Amino acid sequence: MSFWAVVFWLSAGLLVYAQLGYPLLLAALVRVPRRRARPARGGLGTDPPTVSLIVAAYDEQAVIAAKVVNALALDYPRERLQVVVAADGCSDATVAQARAAGADLVLDLPRGGKIRAQDAAVAQSRGAVVAFSDANSAWEPGALRTLVGAFEDPAVGYACGQVRFVSDGGDNQEGLYWRYEMGLRALESKLGSITAGNGAIYATRRNAYIEVDPIMGHDLSFPFNMVKRGWRAVYVPAARATEKMVPSIEGEFARKRRMMSHAWPIVLRGGLLSPRGYPPLYALMIASHRVLRYGAPFLHLAALVSSALLVGRSPVYAGAFTLQIALIAGALLAPLFPLRPLLVARYYVLTTASVAAGLWDWLRHGTQAGWEPAEGTR
Repeated sequence: MSFWAVVFWLSAGLLVYAQLGYPLLLAALVRVPRRRARPARGGLGTDPPTVSLIVAAYDEQAVIAAKVVNALALDYPRERLQVVVAADGCSDATVAQARAAGADLVLDLPRGGKIRAQDAAVAQSRGAVVAFSDANSAWEPGALRTLVGAFEDPAVGYACGQVRFVSDGGDNQEGLYWRYEMGLRALESKLGSITAGNGAIYATRRNAYIEVDPIMGHDLSFPFNMVKRGWRAVYVPAARATEKMVPSIEGEFARKRRMMSHAWPIVLRGGLLSPRGYPPLYALMIASHRVLRYGAPFLHLAALVSSALLVGRSPVYAGAFTLQIALIAGALLAPLFPLRPLLVARYYVLTTASVAAGLWDWLRHGTQAGWEPAEGTR
């Protein structure tokens, strides 16, 4: 077998495994009876526990009052709930509106980025559980009670809920991908721990909270770090929130590009690649769901180049090359003919490319700790 044939079969095989083989493997594994040993950790000591719900906000005057009202209306004992808004160097009326809406604690902080705002809020809050939400996320009434219920298991240190993206129109296909991702997350959680969370709805025990580098977001850095410290990181699909979707595929590309500029430092120097502290099954999950996912643009490029060079040698190579060209052509045609299959092709191509673009941004000029709201999400 030639060098380029090896490149083709390796890259194509890893892509197929990451997208199809891994979900099938998880589905098979959850059917195998398993006995999970729990670490000897104490419970939270109260039922229900005290909770500090923290919202980090940067210039969120358009949505912060509604967010505070949503938090105060949750089906949770009021005397056990503390609503905290951490304003990260806001230049608008976020602080005043959060206070007027009834937040229990509003921190008017200097600009330091979302992570440092969250750290400051945790330090000044009082809950045995610290929960987090985006300023533009709306939680269902029972979401907090359901999310916190995960900590009845003394092995659980981190829990994230289900966020559903809602759209006022536009061509973004994120909802399709997100349903697939949530399916994987549910299977991972049943087997042990998830490999990533989301910023809209999640919580940790106070004594499990980790202070990470300010450019490294909680969504990716918390779950694997919890596992390394002996906790489980679980997905609670019945704890539900909604968040407005970026309207356009191009906007989704920009959002994911920014997210990946924060994710790559975690992958390459934040400990995600180090297997130390991972149980064997979780190490497989990290390799399958995270490493191969982030390697997808490079695997696609290798498959495209190798199949092009081998196109005359076998119908298999010719077919693979044709499929890849058709995918790219569909992505290019989508703005002219906005049919669903073409829009899905464009979404897939651009969001896959965003992974490489985020790496390029980080390597070229680093990543800032601050953030701006994504286009059309407020």
